[in-house]
Amino acid sequence: MSLVERAIKKLQESAANSSAPPRPSSAGRVVEVAPQPVAAAETSPLRPHVERPTRIVNIDKEALRAMRLMPPTAMERRAASQYQRIKRPLVAAARGKSDPPIENGHLVMLASALPGEGKTFTSINLALSLAREKDLEVLLVDADVAKPHVSRVLGVEAERGLLDLLTDSSLHPESVILGSNVPGLTILPAGKHTEMATELLASERMHEVAAELAASSGGRRIVLFDSPPLLLSTESQALISSIGQVVLIVRAESTPRSAVLSAIETLGDSKPISLILNQSSIEPDAGHYGYGSYGDAGVSEAGS
Repeated sequence: MSLVERAIKKLQESAANSSAPPRPSSAGRVVEVAPQPVAAAETSPLRPHVERPTRIVNIDKEALRAMRLMPPTAMERRAASQYQRIKRPLVAAARGKSDPPIENGHLVMLASALPGEGKTFTSINLALSLAREKDLEVLLVDADVAKPHVSRVLGVEAERGLLDLLTDSSLHPESVILGSNVPGLTILPAGKHTEMATELLASERMHEVAAELAASSGGRRIVLFDSPPLLLSTESQALISSIGQVVLIVRAESTPRSAVLSAIETLGDSKPISLILNQSSIEPDAGHYGYGSYGDAGVSEAGS
């Protein structure tokens, strides 16, 4: 039985779902820092004088816990162990060590079939886990441009971001990437909303931006794209052609089997797909990933 089949089979297993206390409106704020020039290797003859933003995102992990976007302190060790298992094949593919090798394996799309599956929880926690890797950097991109939940949570919804890069070809990607108080983690917000989002994400410019995002750190960067729900948007389908790996988040006892199968069909067979079963009360075995009974249950995630 395949990984996907096994995970789908567990969808109807019981999962804890408790009411949530009041939560902060955001778990991050942008603070000013000294200007940071981009290294020569990250510039081009056409854009030789690029500077990084003079702002960083101060991520408040306790606020993330209060919003149920990080596991409770008592479950931290267990969560860390599970994320280590989850990220190992992703890191291997990003470094070209998977069998067979995956083209653009360092570009990873985090997707779900429907809203409320735990995608924002997964995106943030996977990014934090990857940031702890030696000799790697992680860039978290809010590509859910219609409902930019990651940008709102981190307090960067007013900052320039992905859509600005796609709209203005004169912008260097590094000029809008925000550093953070977490070593190894940078953030690319969704950017200014436009009705042309689907066309921009499907454009040749998107391919160029994705390539530049990955290449700027000399192959050390893994780029995580938090995408819109596959079955409720055209933006996520437009993004697929620019990435190398797909991680599909499924919520136990919530996501219909038909929705999972439709999402996989939408993704097609051109990209390798990893499937994460979220909020499962069943302890994960060696063949599938599970987070246990936590995540962003009860968090309003209408567009994620």
